[in-house]
Amino acid sequence: MSTTKNNALIISEHDYQTLVPLIEKHKTSAAEALENELGRAEIIDDADFPENVVAMDSSVTFKDLDSGDESTVSLVYPTGANIEEMKISILSPVGTALIGLRVGGKIDWPLPGGRIRHLQVMAVTQTKKAMHAV
Repeated sequence: MSTTKNNALIISEHDYQTLVPLIEKHKTSAAEALENELGRAEIIDDADFPENVVAMDSSVTFKDLDSGDESTVSLVYPTGANIEEMKISILSPVGTALIGLRVGGKIDWPLPGGRIRHLQVMAVTQTKKAMHAV
């Protein structure tokens, strides 16, 4: 995975503390990818966390820069994932790609089969944090 412009990853302390046990519980390539993303992120106190950064339980609009398609999804824990409601798991490739990016941030994300998705965050709406079972 590679990042381009405006891409220093930022993770809230709360999200970091809930995602680490999730990674330990799910010994998969998806969890490993998330662990790699967390490893390069700056951990920020919840009170100082910027509103324009993708976090758990936030709604994010992103654009596929190749197709021009825009999608709006909510980033959730695996137990809350529901594609019909546009709730995607943090352990999905797109969920892991988006976490921690600011509005305007871009990422090149490899897909199975050697393809690459070029994504850009267009908007983020934070929701009230709730306790989740991980």
